[in-house]
Amino acid sequence: MLEQQIIISGVGGQGVLFITRLLAEAAIQKGHSVLTAETHGMAQRGGTVISHLKVGPFTSPMIRPAQADGLLALKADNFLQHGMYLKNSGWTVVNGSANAVIEIPGTAYRADADAVACKLGAPRSVNLVLLGAALGMKADSLFCSIEDIRTVLTGRFGNKKDLLKASHQALEKGFETQRH
Repeated sequence: MLEQQIIISGVGGQGVLFITRLLAEAAIQKGHSVLTAETHGMAQRGGTVISHLKVGPFTSPMIRPAQADGLLALKADNFLQHGMYLKNSGWTVVNGSANAVIEIPGTAYRADADAVACKLGAPRSVNLVLLGAALGMKADSLFCSIEDIRTVLTGRFGNKKDLLKASHQALEKGFETQRH
């Protein structure tokens, strides 16, 4: 039976909760049980936001330190804050340029989601770019595929063609960052 625990970390306004909802909806569509929880720092844009996502037969939504299978960090600083949630065999996808100096133990992927989103002319799509990068990792790292997330996005934005197209494009560009 599938069990996966994922931490999504960023700051207010980056779309941490949006990514969590997309992943939760994908899990539900695949027939998995899902629990989510989030904690917020400052209750405004710019405060730390951490989201816990558990896929599988769990009874508590909170992930304990050293138990997360994966961490999506929308800022490199968020890895420093929340990296302690990762188990030794866990994976990390961090938003940051190749020039950023950060020691990340275990299996780590870096995607300059800020640069990709700006190049697309959609700086607010950093969250989808980073999610795409996570989906572009090893096939068995995440419980869902890029196709599953495309389906969820289509369900959410199907009648908003421009937003759907931009969302799919950001997801694809992020995916491509791990496929080279």
